[in-house]
Amino acid sequence: MQLTFWGVRGSIATGGPQFMRVGGNTTCLEVQHGNERLILDAGTGVRALGDKLMRESRALGRKVDARFLFSHLHWDHIQGFPFFAPAFVPTSKIQLFGPRGEDGVTSLKAALAQQMSPPSFPVSLEAMASNKHFSTIDDKDELQLGPFSVHMRRLCHPQGVLGFRIEAGGKSLCFATDTEHAEGGELDESLLELARNADLLVYDAQYTPAEYRGENGTGPCRRGWGHSTYEAAAMIAKAAGAKRLALFHHDPTHDDDMVEAIEAESKRLFAASFAAREQMTVRL
Repeated sequence: MQLTFWGVRGSIATGGPQFMRVGGNTTCLEVQHGNERLILDAGTGVRALGDKLMRESRALGRKVDARFLFSHLHWDHIQGFPFFAPAFVPTSKIQLFGPRGEDGVTSLKAALAQQMSPPSFPVSLEAMASNKHFSTIDDKDELQLGPFSVHMRRLCHPQGVLGFRIEAGGKSLCFATDTEHAEGGELDESLLELARNADLLVYDAQYTPAEYRGENGTGPCRRGWGHSTYEAAAMIAKAAGAKRLALFHHDPTHDDDMVEAIEAESKRLFAASFAAREQMTVRL
């Protein structure tokens, strides 16, 4: 099993020369095992992934068959889907699994359709001619998607989020973005369950500890915003027995130098940690 990061930013995409080493696209990950793949979230990074899938389709003479898992419906995790080229091709088969919104009514399909409705977007979801199938997922659900076994738990984020444990070929990945661990609180048992002995834990480390607390002129306190720090990431990786830790969902104000400084601090706490970077591939 291998993982490729196509978008590693949180909240909003960012650009400029000071962000080129880490990348500025919002959340999108590609998990592959053999010829099968899962796509985790559809932030702006999914556009480049879609272009890659189209090139592969033409070169190999086969149709695009894609499975999406959505952690939640916030805009930075769905905003790239209107630019996912395979979704406009009639021969493409796309399965989309996502939770309902906090109201218990809004579905993944409705959220994707809403962002493609006037006056926000000129092309409707219905104009995407691919064969699309939507399914709702929730806390404690389990899926078998080709070679991938997927377990999910609700984590701590405003309006909700699902964390995933994905297993294939004897390897395991925990994807825990947009989640918060309260300082001084007990560890989230749901998160520990997903991350237990994982070959790789991908964890939200958007803020520094000072930013999280609103100290040293870093702006407002971020407690309750649903994001975490590299300190919490290292603590959870240790407690869960994870083999490696990928710091993820980088703040849009953190340039390359800042992310690399955070990475160095994290390595002092958990040596097998690294900052996720756009188009980085990790083999498990």
